[in-house]
Amino acid sequence: MNWYSNHLSRLSFVVVQSFLVTGLLAGCQKKETTSENNTDTQTNITKTPVTEVFSLQRGRLSSSLQIPGELIAYQQVDLYAKESSFVKKLFVDVGSEVKTGQLLVTMEAPELGSQLAGAQSNIKSREAIYLASKANYDRLHVTSQTPGTISPNDLEQAAARKNSDLAQLEAARAAYKQIAQTQNYLQIRAPFSGVITTRNVNPGAYVGPSDKGSEVPLFTLQEQQKLRLVISVPESYTGYLKQNNEVSFTVKSQPNQEFKAKIKRMAGAIDSRFRSERIEMDVINRDKKLLPGMVAEVNLPLPAQDSTFMVPKSAVVNSTESIFVIRVANNKAERVDVRTGRENEGTVEIYGDLKPGDQLLKMASDEIRNGSALQNIKTASL
Repeated sequence: MNWYSNHLSRLSFVVVQSFLVTGLLAGCQKKETTSENNTDTQTNITKTPVTEVFSLQRGRLSSSLQIPGELIAYQQVDLYAKESSFVKKLFVDVGSEVKTGQLLVTMEAPELGSQLAGAQSNIKSREAIYLASKANYDRLHVTSQTPGTISPNDLEQAAARKNSDLAQLEAARAAYKQIAQTQNYLQIRAPFSGVITTRNVNPGAYVGPSDKGSEVPLFTLQEQQKLRLVISVPESYTGYLKQNNEVSFTVKSQPNQEFKAKIKRMAGAIDSRFRSERIEMDVINRDKKLLPGMVAEVNLPLPAQDSTFMVPKSAVVNSTESIFVIRVANNKAERVDVRTGRENEGTVEIYGDLKPGDQLLKMASDEIRNGSALQNIKTASL
C-alpha cells in the first residue's frame, strides 16, 4: 500500500512538471513571435522608398567623338604617256623624291620624227609659193599706178592669191608646231614635288594613253610632306564643327604619339549613302612619320555652342512609345516628352517643354505613370 501511494505521488509530480514545461515553452514562443512582428513593422517603416529629385538647370556640355579617319596624299597623280611610243630611259624609281619639272622618263616614236621633218619641208614649200605670189602682187600694184596698164580685176586676183598662199603658210607652221608639241610629250616631267610610289614600266616597253596601250600608269606621284586627314562625320554631329577646330589623332604604327591637325575643308553637304559630311584636315609631315593610306583614330572635340538642359542619364526613360523625363508637380508624377542630344560621362542633353527650376526624378522608370502620387520626396545632389 505504501508502495502504491509513493508511485502515485511520483506520477502526479511528473505530470505537473510536464504541464509547467509546456506552459513555459508556449510563453516563450509567443514572446518570440511578438518580437518578430515588432521587428517586421519597424523594417517596413524603415524601407519606405525615398523619391530623389533634382532641380533642372542649364549648362554647356563639351564632349568628343572618336571616329576613324584616313590619311591620303595632299596631291596624287597617275602619269600616262600621251602618245603611243616606246620607253627609252627611266630617270626615277619607286621611292625617288622629285622636284617640280624634273624629268622622269623619255620615250621615242620614230614616226613623229618623220612627221616633223615633213612638216618642216611643207613650211619651206609654202614660204616659196607665198613669196612668189607676194612678189607678183607687188609688181602689179606698182604697175597699176600708171592708169590703163593693169585692170583692177587682175590686181584683185593677184591679191587673193597672195592672201591664200599666206593662209596656207600659216597652216603649215601650225601643223609643224603641233607635231613639235607632240614630240615634247615624249618627255614626262613631274607636275609637282613629291615621291614616286609606283612604277609599272621598264625600258623598251610600249606605252600610250590610258585607253590605247596602257592599262596602268607609268608612275604614281604623291605629295607626302603635306597630307590630308579625311573623316566622315555623322549628320547629328556636323553642327558642332567649325573651320580651324583642332583635332588630335593617333596611328597604329606609333600608338604612343599624338598628332595634331586643324579642320580646313568641310564638304557642306551630306553624303546620301552614309548620312555623313566629309571633313578634311591638313597634316604637316616633313619628317615623313606618316604615310598615305594609314588609318587614324581621330579624337574630334565637340564644344557646346549654346547652353542646354543637362540631366543624369538615369533621369531619362527610353521606352517603346517615347523618350521622357518625369517632372514632380504637387507631389505627383508628370511625364514630359524630350529629345536627347549628346552624352558624356553619365550626363545627357535633353530638349523639351521644360524650364529651369523644374523638379525631375533622378531615377525615372517606365513603371511610374502620369498622376502617380510620390512620397518621401528628397532633393538629391548631382
